[in-house]
Amino acid sequence: MATLKLPQIPDRTPVRHVIQVPPELDRDLHAYAAAYAESYGSAPPVSELIPAMLAHFLAGDRYFAQSQRSRSRPS
Repeated sequence: MATLKLPQIPDRTPVRHVIQVPPELDRDLHAYAAAYAESYGSAPPVSELIPAMLAHFLAGDRYFAQSQRSRSRPS
């Protein structure tokens, strides 16, 4: 079983956002969903993977984390 960088996503109550993606990205997202299903044994829809992917990306962005910490410090 392959190990993906994105861990298995927990159940969450979503807030709706509508986005448009180019066809190439759509194909890649569906390919990733298939790899996710192969790794974890379940096939969530792409619409559930995208928020988890974005959250994982933001959590790994050191500059963003640093800017968030400095923003939350009292002046």
